[in-house]
Amino acid sequence: MKVQDLGSFKQKALQWANTFDVCCCYESNSYPDAYGKFDFLLAVGVKDSINLKYGSAFDALKIFYNIQKNWMFGLLSYDLKNEVEKLSSNNADGLNFPDLFFFVPQYLIAVVDGEIQIILGEETVLNHIEALSIKNTARHSAIKIESKISRELYIKTVEQLQEHIVRGDIYEVNFCQEFFAEHAHIDPLNIYNKLKKVSPTPFSGFFKINDQYILSASPERFLCKRGNKLITQPIKGTAKRSNNAKEDELIRLHLQNDAKEQAENVMIVDLVRNDLTKSAVKGSVLVEELFGIYGFPQVYQMISTVTCQLDHEVHFIDAIRNAFPMGSMTGAPKIKAMELIEAYEFSSRGAYSGTFGYITPEGDFDFNVIIRSILYQSSSRYLSFQVGGAITYASNAASEYEECMLKASAIMQTLEN
Repeated sequence: MKVQDLGSFKQKALQWANTFDVCCCYESNSYPDAYGKFDFLLAVGVKDSINLKYGSAFDALKIFYNIQKNWMFGLLSYDLKNEVEKLSSNNADGLNFPDLFFFVPQYLIAVVDGEIQIILGEETVLNHIEALSIKNTARHSAIKIESKISRELYIKTVEQLQEHIVRGDIYEVNFCQEFFAEHAHIDPLNIYNKLKKVSPTPFSGFFKINDQYILSASPERFLCKRGNKLITQPIKGTAKRSNNAKEDELIRLHLQNDAKEQAENVMIVDLVRNDLTKSAVKGSVLVEELFGIYGFPQVYQMISTVTCQLDHEVHFIDAIRNAFPMGSMTGAPKIKAMELIEAYEFSSRGAYSGTFGYITPEGDFDFNVIIRSILYQSSSRYLSFQVGGAITYASNAASEYEECMLKASAIMQTLEN
């Protein structure tokens, strides 16, 4: 089915979806993507679901998929690291998202090449959506955003992490900080629509699990499966864009040739190559693109693409487990980096730097990295977003702090009235 105004249809469809207890939207915002199959996916309502703490969550997901053999949408939170490795999580968590939540939707609407498809549910739902009126974006009450740590403490912590690098404990670690607001009264759907306008990205999405919301402007793919091929596209390397075209092009070229950013990127490429090797046909791991530069509204990002052929003896859910959590959000070596993250960060990551996405009945899947995202608990009115960056021996702590603020800028702008 074709509609005259696709943007309006998507907005109405999300408005309708938001009346259900659970819904998940996955949107590419028309970014070109060699591995993307859908411009827009909207899963609504629950036929069946699982909600688990870490322990044997991945095995339970495998059983759930093998029983259902249906479309599934879900969340894998960062704390599943404690199941993958012998790790723990003790930092404060104001949100308490599930460690693993997946659901089989009642309705599934897709947009491919401008064509609307009903994959699950009755076709008549389209008439209901089309008849809706778009609600005007309401102004939200003032939100007081606070940081868990000061600039001074951030810089001191980065310098402490660099001491671990000097000692040879790690080469690189992704250190993050939380910004939060208590007593935040927002309309999550309106905030998501606003965030999408400020920062349209290829792996954005809106995920509602009862009173918990993920409003995501993620630019990063964690892991994707197409047939027998696995694809991961880690981001490492950021540069602020300019409104001046000539200056902007110079910034792009500088990032492309920046030895420090390349060093950060290649460390993570090596890490994800190692992760894929656990699931790959021997000798099939390939770096398809190294140091690709991609433009987003606020920043240029350095993105590499690593692929492999999935070993037929490895279940695709085990392939997800073998790569989780994503190397771009941990560091190298991975286990030691995660131990230091727990020791030096001041907040639990929870859903942040986890992933959400979908699995098809055939066992294909696509999952993002939950970054550049607002997390919100509507019953407690707690709002949170985290930002971070790769810390290496060559990092300048003050510059890393400024990069964090740049990454937070789209969310800060979104939350302003």
